[in-house]
Parts: sequence; structure tokens; C-alpha cells
Amino acid sequence: MTYRLGRLLLTAAVLIGVAAAAFAEAARENEVNVYSHRHYDIDLELYRQFEEQTGIEVNLVEGGSDELIERLLREGAESPADILMTVDAGRLHRAREAGVLQPVSSAALLAQVPEHLRDPDGYWYALTRRARVVVYHPDRVAADELTTYEALTDPRWAGRILIRSSSNIYNQSLMASMIANHGDHGAREWAAGIVANMARTPKGNDRGQMSAVAAGEGDIAIVNTYYVGRMLNSSDAEERAVAEQLRVFFPNQDGRGVHINVSGAGITASARNVAGALRLLEFLTAEAAQRLWAHANYEYPVNRNVPPAPLLESWGEFKADSLGLHRLGENNAAAVRIFDQVGWR
Repeated sequence: MTYRLGRLLLTAAVLIGVAAAAFAEAARENEVNVYSHRHYDIDLELYRQFEEQTGIEVNLVEGGSDELIERLLREGAESPADILMTVDAGRLHRAREAGVLQPVSSAALLAQVPEHLRDPDGYWYALTRRARVVVYHPDRVAADELTTYEALTDPRWAGRILIRSSSNIYNQSLMASMIANHGDHGAREWAAGIVANMARTPKGNDRGQMSAVAAGEGDIAIVNTYYVGRMLNSSDAEERAVAEQLRVFFPNQDGRGVHINVSGAGITASARNVAGALRLLEFLTAEAAQRLWAHANYEYPVNRNVPPAPLLESWGEFKADSLGLHRLGENNAAAVRIFDQVGWR
């Protein structure tokens, strides 16, 4: 091989490599990789609609929230993920603290997601809301007996309250909101009072608490609203029968309002398609997507222009706690510590 021919072949190889890299980068701009803890059919439909509208393909990896955060940490800067989607503001804060998210902002996101439902620095944005309410059996509890979360520590509720374990992130965030509103001492007194009034040692998920109320193991339970909606519309006749026996009560309506939690998403620190990921977040918080989520999964919209589904509206309007949800993550460690101190297992 002559020197001139070798130089030509080397130049050609370099050009081919540059072209391949450019092609790969162009292809990357036409796809968004999502790591998601959400596992609902309606999410797949929304991704399909986004693809049709934008030409950007959505690639989905599903897993548990903690598992996905750990995966992002392992993959580091080489992670293919553009978006992390999870449930609970505490987990979203955990992802920020772990360094796997980056701050982003846009006029659309700021208009569509209220300030208290997003990270103050733009690391994550809420997609849907869930209210943590009291469900009760109307044969054993009158609605006017219920007022606030704090009042559930009254001895009249001894042996009547059903709630999940302290390891559940929803309860940790509820406790974190108690810390924000009452300080460590007040939150500890509340937790101790709930433990004293439990009908049984905590076990099972929110559906399990509702089933236990229907079975007479307790009279009230603290659950997320979307579980009620899903059970009322379940394909399982037994689940529907359970939910139909119960009623929904929104605590603290004369004060700060009912505790709110969210599912949400942020753009990963390693994202290669930030622009496409931002477009997906804007799409999911816009009115059309919010309306579909509300009707299909019985979650409350974050977009103020979208009303709840008719079933949720039938439970009545309610005042929601406007506490900045980043506080739930900031108080998580203290919440876990208090649970351990009072013996909430």
C-alpha cells in the first residue's frame, strides 16, 4: 500500500466514523428513553400519542423507584435514560439528592404545573396528584365524627384505625407533612397516638386496608384516592364490592387541607436528548394528557384547567394542602426516625 493510498483510506475511515456518529446523534434526537415506576396502560397510550404528534419515539424501561435510582447511579454519565418518572415527592427529592437529575424549565411547564407541585429549582415536576384521605364504613362511622388527621389520635378511635406500615413511602410523606406543620415533637405525638389506636399491626397495601375495613377488622383507613377509584372500577367483583361499602372523607378542610402527594418526573443528569425529554414533560402536563390520566387512572390533574374525573367529582370539592412538596423529601429522614421511636412498624 502506498503512503498516498493509506492516507486516503484513513481519511475515508475518519469520514465514515464522523458520519456514523452524526447519524447516531440525529437518531438520538428522535427518541426519548424513559425509566418509569408507573405501570399503567394509559401511560403507554399517552406515549403513543406523543410519538404521533412529534415523531419522537419513546423507549420505556419499567422498574421500582429505588431500583431505577440505583440503576442511574450505576450507569452514571453513560446512562441512556433521559427521564426518570416515579411516584411520591419523597422519592423525587431522593433522586435529586442522589445527583441523577438536572434542573430544567420552560414557560409551558411553569404555566401547567403549580409552584408547590414542582421542585423549586426545576429538578422535577408533578404529573398527577393523589390525596391521602380517610375511608370509612358508614354503618359504623358517621361523617361528622371525622375532622382532621390530628383528631384520629383521640381515644374514641382506639382499635379502629387501619393503615400501612412505616416503610411505606406514602406514610413517610404524610409524616413528613406533619413535621412541616407541627415540628418533630408534635409529629411524634401524632404518630404515637395513631399507633395506640391501630386495629392491628400494619400490613398490606392500601387496597388491603380498605378490604379490612369492609371485613370489620377496623372502621376507618388512611389511603390514597386513586386506589378507591381503581377498586370501584376494578374487573374483580370482590374489589368492587369492597369499595362500594366505603365512603371518602377529606381531612383538615378547616385548616391546611388534605395531604397531597404526586407522581412526577425529572430529566436525568445524563440525558442526551434534553430537548425531546422536555417536550415529553410539557406534553404530559398539558390539558389533553391530563384529562386522559384523570379519567383512566382516577388521579387528580396537576393542570388547573383540567377538572377531575366525574367519579372523583362525586366525592366533592376539597381544600388541598399547598405545602411545597420538596418539604416531604427534606423531612423524610426525620419521619423514618420518628416512626422507629414510637414503634410504628
